[in-house]
Amino acid sequence: MASYFDEHDREPLNPEREARNNMLLELARRVRGAWSWTPGGRSLFTRMDFQDLGLVDWEHHLPPPAAKAVVESLPRTVISSSKADLKCPVCLLEFEEEETVIEMPCHHLFHSNCILPWLSKTNSCPLCRHELPTDDDSYEEHKKDKARRQQQQHRLENLHGAMYT
Repeated sequence: MASYFDEHDREPLNPEREARNNMLLELARRVRGAWSWTPGGRSLFTRMDFQDLGLVDWEHHLPPPAAKAVVESLPRTVISSSKADLKCPVCLLEFEEEETVIEMPCHHLFHSNCILPWLSKTNSCPLCRHELPTDDDSYEEHKKDKARRQQQQHRLENLHGAMYT
């Protein structure tokens, strides 16, 4: 019995090219399963796991850590007697008078031992989810795109409402 390659007058692929073809086939399978349509008719990838390709689908992953320079520049506040009854939202211990705490841009106060580990894992305030900048360019681009989409959606809603008033 003749081999497949002899029967079809083909040469076997070299291992490097075969691996590349397998990666492309796997990508095509994932893309096919992740394809969807938006109301505007544009195509989007909704369920694809981009991590294998060096990209991340930020809608389904935790945000990256806050930028180190931003975390280092967060203001330190000394607790006065008027704020001594406040508690750290993470450990729930009351702040002591004259204690130095970290103040987030949203004005929430935290012990440094409580907030620094959190910001090394994600870029947002644990209470209100106010986001700090990150060192991840792809995430920052995702935030800009998301803001543009929200602004466009808002404009469309206002335009639709203006047509019927």
